[in-house]
Amino acid sequence: MQGKQGPAGAKLAFQPSLKGRALRLLGQREHTRSELERKLRAHEEEPGTLALALDELERKGYLNEQRAAESLVHRRAAQYGAARLRQEMQDKGLARELIERTLAGLQDSELARAREVWRRRFEALPADAKERAKQTRFLLARGFSGEVVRRVLGRDSVED
Repeated sequence: MQGKQGPAGAKLAFQPSLKGRALRLLGQREHTRSELERKLRAHEEEPGTLALALDELERKGYLNEQRAAESLVHRRAAQYGAARLRQEMQDKGLARELIERTLAGLQDSELARAREVWRRRFEALPADAKERAKQTRFLLARGFSGEVVRRVLGRDSVED
């Protein structure tokens, strides 16, 4: 695409609109309104234009908080526990009720997901306290609850 002619015949680079930038980001993955505001704030030339553009995208269904929450869970649930997913959703500016509603469906699979994450990382149950601490820290950092970690690292967990 050719740029516009500026003063003294210099070509100006094409600058996409705020809505165009937002659509490009939404084409890559679902975003929350808060994420788009943060990413696009530097490109807002007149105060209020970003909010108007995002309002329009919401009205047209391109920007949807529920879809963004479900997308995050779909992409990340195989790697992380509910606590980590909750934190990521809060960081993205999602409402508490939406977070709780979205994560409610994961409770039944939390233990199975934790076991799978553990299996991909470790070959055997911990043989000593040092190894148990290492495996415990790993699973807790991934957002799994203490109870789930205890069940994964329990002596009977391999047979389950």
